[in-house]
Amino acid sequence: MNITPTHINYLFICHRKLWLFSHGMNMEHTSGLVDEGRQIHEKSYPQRAAKWQEVDLGIAKIDFYDPLLRQVHEIKKSNKKEPAHVAQVKYYIYLLRRAGVEVERGILEYPILRSTEIVEYDIQDEEEIVGWLEEIKKITQGACPGLLAKTRCRNCAYEDFCWSGETEENRK
Repeated sequence: MNITPTHINYLFICHRKLWLFSHGMNMEHTSGLVDEGRQIHEKSYPQRAAKWQEVDLGIAKIDFYDPLLRQVHEIKKSNKKEPAHVAQVKYYIYLLRRAGVEVERGILEYPILRSTEIVEYDIQDEEEIVGWLEEIKKITQGACPGLLAKTRCRNCAYEDFCWSGETEENRK
């Protein structure tokens, strides 16, 4: 199984979403929020298109890598910072380092919040990532995890799939 940054992100967001995605249930194409994220990504930093381009690692597309500063940049449409975002950037760094690319840190950019977050990376992060990879394998090889009664589900691309047939009372 090729573990992508999306798997890492879903590990931190929802194990059910991770399991569904890993078993070929990709609902992101039906989400207006995903499309909105693409538009924010394209329009937030138009000056970069002339200088930088996405880095395609096969299982991952990195928004851009600055070889002079040796840092990965990731743009997020979110209106709040999430541990899943940091984990995803650390996984990008992990993948690049395994490919022999020197990377010192990542930069998370939140255009809606007009803020950035520096993501440092050290040898302990590699050990932690190996643990994430094992946890993902364990989750995806087991039975589908149960539903989460979280307000987060309301903005999820998998919401209709997961909650079809459920009553509003069950969501709380």
